[in-house]
Amino acid sequence: MSRKSLLIQEGTLKSYFPGSQIKRKGESELTWIGVVTPSPLSATYQLKLHYKYNEGAKVYVIDPKPLKLAEGQVVLPHVYSTPEQRLCLYYPKDKEWNTGMLYVHTLIPWACEWLCHYELWVATGTWHGGGVHHPNEAEKQANKQKEKTNEASSSNK
Repeated sequence: MSRKSLLIQEGTLKSYFPGSQIKRKGESELTWIGVVTPSPLSATYQLKLHYKYNEGAKVYVIDPKPLKLAEGQVVLPHVYSTPEQRLCLYYPKDKEWNTGMLYVHTLIPWACEWLCHYELWVATGTWHGGGVHHPNEAEKQANKQKEKTNEASSSNK
């Protein structure tokens, strides 16, 4: 599928989100900042979508920051980065998203769905959003610390 022009992406973003901010650098880069309310019972969130040619698209929650964590949790579920609040919205190896798709039909609705699951996670402590689990940086650090602690306690025996 051929890549959608960033001019087309910008136009559809403006039509769906007239109050949003959009910066486009020709056909190489686009940044969108907009406000979404995922459901009638949801809070309001400010999202940032950043696309750069040959690097793909990334979606972040930029407000509120930091996002509240579920009780007893130290990292957000299903993100690439808790500090950046960069959402994991699709599994790249399965090619669920490509540059021939409109952001307003894919990434932004997927971010809203992620936010609905996030709100349930904060309330219940259980992630119901599915997806492929991949350890993010915070989890990798926590696992390394746990391994060091286990090694230290094993060597003391």
